[in-house]
Formats: sequence, C-alpha cells, structure tokens
Amino acid sequence: MPSVRPKAVVSLSGGMDSCVCAALAAHDYDAYALHFSYGQRTEARELTAAKAVASHLGFKDFLHLKIDLFRRIGGSALTDTKIAVPDAPHDTQIGAEIPITYVPFRNAHFLSAAVSWAEVLGANRIFIGAVEQDSSGYPDCRPAYYEAFQQLVRTGTKNGDIEIVTPLIHLRKKEIVRLGLELGAPLDLTWSCYSDEDTACGVCESCVLRLRAFEEAGTRDRIPYAAHHA
Repeated sequence: MPSVRPKAVVSLSGGMDSCVCAALAAHDYDAYALHFSYGQRTEARELTAAKAVASHLGFKDFLHLKIDLFRRIGGSALTDTKIAVPDAPHDTQIGAEIPITYVPFRNAHFLSAAVSWAEVLGANRIFIGAVEQDSSGYPDCRPAYYEAFQQLVRTGTKNGDIEIVTPLIHLRKKEIVRLGLELGAPLDLTWSCYSDEDTACGVCESCVLRLRAFEEAGTRDRIPYAAHHA
C-alpha cells in the first residue's frame, strides 16, 4: 500500500511568493489551499490565480473564505477605494517605511483560520509565503511575528503540535523566482498587481518588486503588463 502523506494547510493568495511556497508544500505533503477574499481591489483576479495554482499543483482541496472586516475598517489602499494605490517610491528604498498598502494585522486573521482548519483536517503544518527581504516592509511578514504566533498556537490548540512554516521568509525575491523555476512552480498563473486585474500596472510596489526579481534572476515574467512595462 502507498504510504500516507502528512497534511498541510497552505495560505494561498495567488501571488508569486505563495505559489512557490505552495510548490514546496505540495512536494512533501497532501496540501489544502486556503484563500481569502477580503475586499482587496484585485479580489477576483487573485481568486482565479489561486485556484489555478492549486489545481496545477494537485492540491486536495481549496477553501475559499470571504471576510468583510478589512473593507469595512478601511485604512489600506488595498481595501479602501478612497485611498489611491501609490506608485513605488523612486527616492527612497521600498520597505523603508510601512506603506499605505499594509492591511492592518491581516495575516493574523489568515493564520487563525488556517489553524482552525488544520485542527479539523488533522494537519500539523501551515505554510505561508511571508517574505521579509525585498518586500514592502509589512510588520506581519517579520520572523518575530511568526515566532509569537507559533507560541499562541502551542498554547491555544487542542494538541499544540501545529507548526507554522515560512520557508521563504529569509530569501530575496530573485532567489524566490529561481527556486520557483527549479520547482516547476506555475509562476505564469500568479498575480501580484495591487491595482489592476486585466493587465499588471508595472508601477505599484508589488509589480516593481516582482519585475525586479525576474530581471535579477535572469528570466522573463510571463504575465501581461501595461505596454510601457512589458
């Protein structure tokens, strides 16, 4: 009889980092995708990307959750249409300050749902593609954040044995692209743009970081960009 593989829940946004993280998880685990629609501007496009990635990687299930609190709270350019998504800064380094695209304490909500589902599934791993280097500087993407949340999981779950795995957190973006190519991760199915759903703008922080990563990795990004950024 074939050996039974352990289960893992993967927080799958549909972006490049979560795709590579998902490919790592699918290599060793029966993987279960968790995706959130939370009122973000590119909500529909991210859902399409996440479903495509999960299908390509052979995930066992795809749980799509919709939450309204971030849209109602506002305070982020990703969820509040009254706040414009800014172009990436030219005069300062990306990540030097926490940008207006930060969604307050978002990843804690994602992780909480992932832990709940992992307990029901009997999964003892939760993968999330958080990245500290070459990123926008969000406080919920720092190693200390996940160390603190891990302690919460140990003390607040039935068995206390669920581990939060952040395999990309210390990698640079170009290293993530290279790793994705090595793994055969479907990077062409992913979506990173903060503002547009048909053609990536190429000027928001997420697009700029992604384009730079592919360039530094010596390869071409195959998703569509606005003509002047193609």
